[in-house]
Amino acid sequence: MNNLILTTFDWVPEMPRGYVRDIRVRWALEEAGLPYSVDSVPFRERGAEHLLSQPFGQIPWLTDGNISIFESGAILLYLGELSEALMPIEKPSRVEVAEWLFAALNSVEAASLPWSIFKFSGDTTETPGRNHLDDFLKARLKHMEAVLVSREWLASTFSVADIAMADVLRLIHRFNGLAEYPACRDYVERATARPAFIKAHKDQIAHFAAAD
Repeated sequence: MNNLILTTFDWVPEMPRGYVRDIRVRWALEEAGLPYSVDSVPFRERGAEHLLSQPFGQIPWLTDGNISIFESGAILLYLGELSEALMPIEKPSRVEVAEWLFAALNSVEAASLPWSIFKFSGDTTETPGRNHLDDFLKARLKHMEAVLVSREWLASTFSVADIAMADVLRLIHRFNGLAEYPACRDYVERATARPAFIKAHKDQIAHFAAAD
């Protein structure tokens, strides 16, 4: 196997630390026990070379030899192909993992991200549009609550789908958005108690703090 290189920012402001999306990749790599190194690009100046690897000027991306992958979901799928710890071998279970991975990013995060931006900004203004976003998120969480009340993990075993979904839900949890959804809250706490997450979180915090 080639050397896996995770690229993230060299620094970010304090508020998003611990929630920058490279943590999804760090977490997966730690769960699988795959050797990797971390590279960084400037947060403040995102030049042409950055855009070649990530056309939206974001992070993370992962390189494996001559393969370069951007978007955290695509990276998680790629790593799932490398390790049974991240995705089961049986085809029906693999399909289930893929379903829930995309659900985390397309169904739940699509609702949570606009809501989270308001929370990060401290904007509490009530408008019809804001109320619509709140209702949209509540509807998604209601569905997830019904799913998680009877499951430990989304598929038969812990997988990249859980990494994505738990990371999406824990940002909501940060702002007490899971107060009325105990199964979702317990799921986040169960996932983030895993040693691989704890190490990934600690490593991300240390990486950004070193550049202060």
